[in-house]
Amino acid sequence: MRISEASRVSGVSARSLRYYEDEGLIVPGRFSNGFRDYCHTTIDRVLVIRSLLESGLPVRLIRDLLPRLTDGSDAGGDAVCAEFLHEVQDYRDRLAARIAALSDQQAALDAYLREARRTDA
Repeated sequence: MRISEASRVSGVSARSLRYYEDEGLIVPGRFSNGFRDYCHTTIDRVLVIRSLLESGLPVRLIRDLLPRLTDGSDAGGDAVCAEFLHEVQDYRDRLAARIAALSDQQAALDAYLREARRTDA
């Protein structure tokens, strides 16, 4: 199917589909005229990518994870899975640290606003 139909079927914009291709996340086929040809397997992969992006994973981790999800082999799966889970945990920990820093900043601003309102009254 062409990119417009793939976009409609997957719910992902044509621009995002091109981005996924540029990032090496998908490799659509090509028609003889050079247009992209998206098969159902590629659409399934796009749905997985979208789900992983919505969960907050960066493209770098998704790029590393996708071959392991789709190659069907189990060779080294435990070690690969443990390594990937470690990277996801590290990412989650960095995210938690950023959230904590933002929460501290928000609390400081809230205190400032309370004080400013008290002196205005």
